Amino acid sequence: MTQHVTAAPATADSAPVREWWRDAVIYQVYPRSFADGNGDGMGDLPGITARLPHLRDLGVDAVWLSPFYASPQADAGYDVADYRAVDPMFGTLTDADDLVRAAHSLGLRVIVDVVPNHCSDQHEWFKQALREGPGSPLRDRFHFRAGKGADGELPPNDWESIFGGPAWTRVEDGQWYLHLFAPEQPDFNWEHPAVHDEFRSVLRFWLDLGIDGFRIDVAHGLVKAAGLPDIGHDEQVRLLGNQAVPYFDQDGVHEIYRDWRKILEEYGPERIAVAEAWTPTVERSALYLRPDELHQAFNFEYLTTDWDAAALRAVIDRSLVAMNAVDAPATWVLSNHDVVRHSTRFADGDEARGLRRARAASLLMLALPGSAYLYQGEELGLPEVTELPDEVRQDPAFFRSAGQDGTRDGCRVPLPWSGQRAPFGFGPAEDGPSWLPQPANWKDLSVAAQTGDPASTLEFYRGALAVRREHPALGAGRDIEWLAAPDGVLAFRRATPAGSFVCTVNLTGSDVALPTPGTLLLASADLAPGAAETVLPADSTVWWAA
Repeated sequence: MTQHVTAAPATADSAPVREWWRDAVIYQVYPRSFADGNGDGMGDLPGITARLPHLRDLGVDAVWLSPFYASPQADAGYDVADYRAVDPMFGTLTDADDLVRAAHSLGLRVIVDVVPNHCSDQHEWFKQALREGPGSPLRDRFHFRAGKGADGELPPNDWESIFGGPAWTRVEDGQWYLHLFAPEQPDFNWEHPAVHDEFRSVLRFWLDLGIDGFRIDVAHGLVKAAGLPDIGHDEQVRLLGNQAVPYFDQDGVHEIYRDWRKILEEYGPERIAVAEAWTPTVERSALYLRPDELHQAFNFEYLTTDWDAAALRAVIDRSLVAMNAVDAPATWVLSNHDVVRHSTRFADGDEARGLRRARAASLLMLALPGSAYLYQGEELGLPEVTELPDEVRQDPAFFRSAGQDGTRDGCRVPLPWSGQRAPFGFGPAEDGPSWLPQPANWKDLSVAAQTGDPASTLEFYRGALAVRREHPALGAGRDIEWLAAPDGVLAFRRATPAGSFVCTVNLTGSDVALPTPGTLLLASADLAPGAAETVLPADSTVWWAA
């Protein structure tokens, strides 16, 4: 298998190379579950650094790290107590610096999470605001309000937490504070200039360390509608939801990102920001990507689309039209740390069918114009772990009623790297600890077990990323040409002066014959192309040089 190494990222004072994010494949690392360097059962930064060659060999362009900041870990690090410190469970600031340098030496860029909508209730600002009580200027940096009712015993409005229950918690002095997520995650008040100043400083801190960009958590949530009005209904707002509500996707967020874009450009043209923005439509998401705002936004509409030909074609078309309107790359993603792995989502109860569809879906995603995101472990074909004991779960939503299903732990189980017994190389010692238990049969899905096996999902991903890098019609682009195809089949062409490419996807449960469109490049299932006609296996994707 040919290995491909990206060029080292440009420094701020070097000549710009290209807009690398327009066709980048970016790999999400969930730090606590990627690799454990010190044997305590928890993934850490040294563990990630030691395993970076895996990502180079896989063929990705960048790594995105979920939060590793100092945190009480009420929500897996998305409750940040200190934005400029590494939590001891993950290592030190020196370890972060080592990771960035090692990644760059391998030709990998590094994107880190920034969490600007809320902090931890252990953040010094919030602790001081509680100590100083009502009337403290520090309370204006958050959303403190008096309650309703005769004695202020009712929440200030009817907003609900994404994790279930009221979005308000009452403190001892009688005031309430807003938390759209867990009570341990008070929302910042972005009407306050100190909040703007603080995050300008945080961005520069990590840019000075050498990181190449930010993934902005809850990018759509920073600005709330004036007066914090009631919603007027009791429908629970879901994670990755698209409801129009007064605390999400308010127009005021765009001024914040115009300001952030200026900071990024101070460090050169190749530093980027990616929005996690849940919006009612892909067109609303595109507004975050106007030329003076952010560079990419996650395509949640694509992620949540079923394994259905008509639905996928429609969302692909809408996505390309919306992104082209603002000259931004489309992004494609199938799994992340908040959703059930797509090998299980597409399974309909049959694990073999789920893996077959997952491989086909991944090949379709990597054929589309723009940038793609991979979630750690999908290159191994890992399924969702659905039978975790209640006592080991740590997702805060699991412990709150009427909110999320609380099943996010199932996609966060530590990766298997090698060996016959747990933790399968996740930590340095056989039979060592692992913060979530791994299924015994994951020994057959480890990196070591799959490496060199041409039928494995890992080698399939390596091959797909190598072809994607080599073929001139793959990667960045603005459109595709749909080709005639039977019901349940998608076929499209991408062409450049240097070469033409066709992708065919059979989303039906039966074999389908169609005219052979070119020379076989790669298939997600066993295929015997015919001179004039080829039979596409059920739930398969095929790449052709045309």
